[in-house]
Amino acid sequence: MELSPVGLFKLFFSDLAVTTLCDNTNKMADRSIARGRKYKWVPVTPPELFKFIGVVLYMAVLKLPTINDYWRQRNAFSVQFPGTVMVRDRYRMISWNLHMSDPAEDVVNDRKKATSEYDALFRLRPLLDQIRTACKTSYHPHKNICIGERMFATRPRPGAKLTKCAFKVFSLSDSHNGYVSDFAVYTGRSRFPAGTGLSFDSVVQLIDPSFLGTGYNLFCDSFHTSPRLFRHLWSLKFGACGMFRKGLRDVPKSTVNTLSKRSPQGSLRWIREDHLLFVRWMDTREVSVCSSIHPAYSGETVKRKEKKVDGNRKEIHVPVPAPVTEYNRYMGGVDLSDPLTEHHKTKRWYRTVFFHLVDLAVANSYAMHKELCQAQQTDPMTYKMFIERLVAELCGTTGRTPPALRRSGHMPVPFSVPVDPARKATAGRQRCRKCRNDGIKNLSPWKCDECNVALCLIVDRNCFQLWHNM
Repeated sequence: MELSPVGLFKLFFSDLAVTTLCDNTNKMADRSIARGRKYKWVPVTPPELFKFIGVVLYMAVLKLPTINDYWRQRNAFSVQFPGTVMVRDRYRMISWNLHMSDPAEDVVNDRKKATSEYDALFRLRPLLDQIRTACKTSYHPHKNICIGERMFATRPRPGAKLTKCAFKVFSLSDSHNGYVSDFAVYTGRSRFPAGTGLSFDSVVQLIDPSFLGTGYNLFCDSFHTSPRLFRHLWSLKFGACGMFRKGLRDVPKSTVNTLSKRSPQGSLRWIREDHLLFVRWMDTREVSVCSSIHPAYSGETVKRKEKKVDGNRKEIHVPVPAPVTEYNRYMGGVDLSDPLTEHHKTKRWYRTVFFHLVDLAVANSYAMHKELCQAQQTDPMTYKMFIERLVAELCGTTGRTPPALRRSGHMPVPFSVPVDPARKATAGRQRCRKCRNDGIKNLSPWKCDECNVALCLIVDRNCFQLWHNM
C-alpha cells in the first residue's frame, strides 16, 4: 500500500468520487450561469479539484481573517502559496458551485418534501456513501471502540440557537488511534431503523456485526448509556462501558448500598444485575458508571490533593473503580479528530458537511499512516508534518522547495475595441488608478488584465510599470 499522505487520502476521496464531484459541480455552475450569474466558467477537472482541497487544508493550517487575505499582494503579511496554485477568483467560483449531487435530481427530491420518500441528505448522498464505504473497508478497528458525536453549525447567525441550524454526526471510532470506522449524519428529521429513541438507535445503526464481527468493547458517554442498550449489545456479543446520569431508567436502586454527599473521597458502591455492573464512586463529585466487561475494583488508585487542617494540601491515593479507569483511557479516541476546516464558512449546509468530510478523510489517513509505520517499525510523521506533506502533494509541489511561479497575468489590455477606427485612442477610457492616487485626473483606454484597473500606458507616462513596481 502506498504510504504517501496523498495515497492514503485518496482511499477516501477516490478518483471516482472526485470525478462525480467535478461533474455535478460543472452542472451546478451551468445552472447558475443560466439563471443570470455573471462569470466565465471553465469546467473543473479532478486534478484541479484536488488542488482546491489542498488550498482548503492550507487555509485550515494557516488561518487568516478572510479568504482575500490569502491572495493579498504587495503587503508585509502576504502569503505566496495559494496564488501559485490557483487565482483567487477561480478558488471562489469553485467554492460557490461545489456540489455533490446532480442539480436536476435535487429538484425531483425537493418535490417529495413532507413525504416518506424525501431524503434530507440527498445533496450529500453520492460523496457521503462513497466515503462511508471507504471508512468501513480500508481499515478494521482494534478491540476497544467508542461512540462519539459532533454538532456543527450550518448557518451560523448571531443569536441563533445551534440546534436550530446544525447537524449532528455520530461516529464509531477506534479508541487506539481515533480512526472513524463508520458514521451517521442526523438532521433532526432522519429516522433510524429501530425507532426506539436517538440514544439507542444511533448506536445500533453503527454497530454492525456483519462488518465488525463480535468481541468488541464499546465505550460511550452518558447520552447513550442505558441498561437496555447494554443488554442488546450483550446479545450481539459486544461488551460495553459508559457513564450514566442520575435517575436513569432501569438502574437498580438500593437505600442500603448507596453514597451520600458526606461520603469520603474514594468511596465505592456497586450492584451487579445479571451481566451488568453498576458502580458509584465518590471523587470530587459522585461518578456513576455501568459496565458489562469489568470488575468493580481491581486495586488501582489515583492521585488527589487533600486539604489539611493547617490549610496546606497533601497528595493522597484514593481507590478508583476499574470501569472508570478504562473509560477515561478508551474514550480519548473520540477527540483525536478535531475539525480542521471549522473556520470555513459557507451559506450552503451541504458544503459545510463537505468540509467536515475532508476533515474526516485527513484524520483517518493519518491514523492509517501511524498504523502502517508501526507495522513497518518506522517513525511516523507528526500530524502537522503529515498535513503539510498532504497539501504539497495535492497541489503538485514537493513541499521542500518553493513551487514554480505561475506566469504573470498582469498584461495590458484595452477596455474595448471600437468599430470606428477614428475612436481607437479614446474609446472606453477610464480614470487611471495610479494618477488618481497621485491626485491627477488622466483617462486611459488600457487596463491590467489581472488587477482589472485602468492604467496609463504611453511613452511619457507609463503608469502600468509604476503601479506594478509599487
